[in-house]
Amino acid sequence: MGKYNFDEVINRYNTNSLKWDYAKYRNKPEDVLPLWVADMDFKTAPEIIDEIVKKANHGIFGYSEPLESYFIVLKEWIKKHHYWEPKNNNFIPVPGVVYGIAATINAITKEGDSIIINQPVYYPFEEVILDNKRKLIVSELKYNNYKYEIDFDDFEKKIIENNVKVYILCNPHNPVGRVWKLEELQKIYEITKKHNVFVISDEIHADFIYPEYKFISYASLAKDRINNTVILTSPSKTFNLAGLQLGNIYAYDDSLKRKIKKEIFKTGYSQPNIMGLISCEAAYKYGETWYNELLIYLKSNLDFVESYLNKYINKIKLIKPEGTYLIWLDCNDLNITDRELNEIILNEAKLWLDAGNIFGKSGYGFERINIACPRSILEKALNQLKEALEKRNLI
Repeated sequence: MGKYNFDEVINRYNTNSLKWDYAKYRNKPEDVLPLWVADMDFKTAPEIIDEIVKKANHGIFGYSEPLESYFIVLKEWIKKHHYWEPKNNNFIPVPGVVYGIAATINAITKEGDSIIINQPVYYPFEEVILDNKRKLIVSELKYNNYKYEIDFDDFEKKIIENNVKVYILCNPHNPVGRVWKLEELQKIYEITKKHNVFVISDEIHADFIYPEYKFISYASLAKDRINNTVILTSPSKTFNLAGLQLGNIYAYDDSLKRKIKKEIFKTGYSQPNIMGLISCEAAYKYGETWYNELLIYLKSNLDFVESYLNKYINKIKLIKPEGTYLIWLDCNDLNITDRELNEIILNEAKLWLDAGNIFGKSGYGFERINIACPRSILEKALNQLKEALEKRNLI
């Protein structure tokens, strides 16, 4: 038993929780068990809470900017865990990674420009491209033998045909769980350099890497194209701080940084949330022990799901993740339609998951499940799924 209790079940109802309180507002049955949105059902590290409480007791919540100490701890965390060394003050605090993607897109492209992504992928990528009146280009990931890879021939072909200006890289990849290898990142680098494509690398899940795998930041490859690259990070996933709305854009090139900040100012946003700043600095300064124990717990949850599916629901295949706490399940061997699958999960198993089709057309027949919860909740969810499928004689 470690220092922290990740088995503790904490009642999140009536806390304005999107995950737990908003089923009826999203047209879901009110008694569903939610394992969808990517926040965790664990209390954050008490060391972070202490710093937030200290600031709350101070009682003044005026306009705030990060001090040098903020950039130092952020740099040190990235250097230790993400294996590259940023310059201290080239980070731009923003309300979140998706906001940062939007600001960058608006800074470096114009309406109608083409932006490429690899679906199935985190669905706000598509939304932020279309909402900002850019052209969405999709290069589907290749799926073979329960493993995903980038189709580099298709990727380059789509870039050339559509005069693509920007590529949004998801590393580690959400939802398929890939942690891209060095040779894959090098291939991305070569193609994007050849065709002068700007790379936005979303690395929000970089702290969740399973044993046997190693995270490599795109920043470590792009040194001679650093003015054509931004890296986006946040403590929100790692330390369960999403509601405090704090992410960081890393832009090495000063002129690029100015362009992005200009787009941010256009939205009326200037100083970041003080509690976001406090929690980010505290997380990277004091959260190491909590984080290390969390990784052990998540790995045990992953092993539990894999064992459970193999034993009781072997028609649902786990796409073994290399990173993230979001697991991608292939349900196609159930031989039912995507609509039937989602009907069973929602109204019979009483589970609120993320249906695979929201991640792109190649997500049909898949489901994404968040395993960052106490084991008892995870086991309950799997039991409910098993019982619903048994009643339908599907397993």
